[in-house]
Amino acid sequence: MFKYCLVRILRAIISLVLVITVVFCLLRMMPVEGYFSNIDKMSEADIHNALEALGLNDPLPEQLGRFFTQLAQGDLGKSIKYRQNYPIAKIVAKKAPYSIQFGLWAMAISLPLGFGLGILMARYKGKWVDKLGTAYIVIIQAVPAAIYYLFMQLYGSSATGWSLLYNPSQWTSMILPILSLAMPSIAGYAMWIRRFMLDEANKDYVLMAKAKGVPGRAIAFHHIFRNGVVPMVQQLPGSLLLTICGSIYIESLYSIPGMGGLLV
Repeated sequence: MFKYCLVRILRAIISLVLVITVVFCLLRMMPVEGYFSNIDKMSEADIHNALEALGLNDPLPEQLGRFFTQLAQGDLGKSIKYRQNYPIAKIVAKKAPYSIQFGLWAMAISLPLGFGLGILMARYKGKWVDKLGTAYIVIIQAVPAAIYYLFMQLYGSSATGWSLLYNPSQWTSMILPILSLAMPSIAGYAMWIRRFMLDEANKDYVLMAKAKGVPGRAIAFHHIFRNGVVPMVQQLPGSLLLTICGSIYIESLYSIPGMGGLLV
């Protein structure tokens, strides 16, 4: 098991390095105009000096080596757009905690609710629980997210008296954005866990357990759920990363100073 995990981690690192290298090289191949917003007002000497200051006149292998060396030291360079000559690591350090906090809370809510809803839908297939769950999933998948986000913000705020915008001094202002972040994940988890559990329910070992007289609840939780949740576990790391990276729309809607707006 340890060897398997080690091999997978090494493959992931190699893949990440290759992707970073390709993106780095592609960015260095773009025209000079892409680095400066006011290039029309710059002379050839100004452009040359600016490129020299950024290290872009050096050979590509030298630039790449310097980039990875700085990256290993936690140095992400300095901003030339967001805040002139300000360390990017410090910019991220100020905003990342907000996105991580909201993302982890949203995942802590969406996982049990999504898994619970999916289990109930699979357990009572075709009954009112399954129909209500299916309706919720269809609405979340079909309606643009901006619409139900706005409905939740406006009507949720008016019904509860909670703040429309995020206020660090009021913990209740976190509830609506967290629920907004959790809603799509709940629908996704419920949809997939229902599908995987229904696929497992038609397999031979389940039919054998039923023939032996094993109670339906025991079959659902000790057999079907355990095997049906395996494909979901593989998706959780990616889902976690997407959640804690911040939602551009949610953070702008509730004025949360997180990573979402910074990514733009």
